[in-house]
Amino acid sequence: MQSPFSFIVKAYNERRYDNIKEIGGVDFITSVSKEDHTASNRFATVVETPLKYTGPIKKGDLLLVHHNVFKYYNDMKGREKSGKSYFRDNMFFVEMDQFFMHHDGTRWNSHDKYCFIKPVPAKDSVIYKRGEEPLVGILKYGNKQLEELGVQEGAEISFEPESEYTFYVDGEKLYRMFTNNIMMVL
Repeated sequence: MQSPFSFIVKAYNERRYDNIKEIGGVDFITSVSKEDHTASNRFATVVETPLKYTGPIKKGDLLLVHHNVFKYYNDMKGREKSGKSYFRDNMFFVEMDQFFMHHDGTRWNSHDKYCFIKPVPAKDSVIYKRGEEPLVGILKYGNKQLEELGVQEGAEISFEPESEYTFYVDGEKLYRMFTNNIMMVL
């Protein structure tokens, strides 16, 4: 079974929400809200690729997906429903613009126009800054567009305000951005 245009995926670890953390051998529920986008699972395992798809993603690869893919919603009458991505039997359709990276078993690779920036700690300054340097980061996962422009992974860059979309990948905080959110190489 293949979709003409979408990947068919299952939620990583068969869980729609990533709201349980183990601390000292005890499982704690960190959020009970189904509306809390930070608690939705953002990882999906590829079950099937689209028809005639010739890209690098294959069955079994891990995708980093949009937070709405696995979420439940309430309809007008308050009944719980799955979102538009739901297919059946805990399988979901993921369109090309609903995922941002894929893991091929070796490393994470950005998809299309997306890139991922690792925030840097605040630098000494007379201006008070919270934990991170504002609008500055290290390019952790680039893309072909950035490579063509000469921007390599590991470069310190500056990005547009309000372009940060936070993900936690392999325990590391990263900002998902578009190529055109990168303003300059520092």
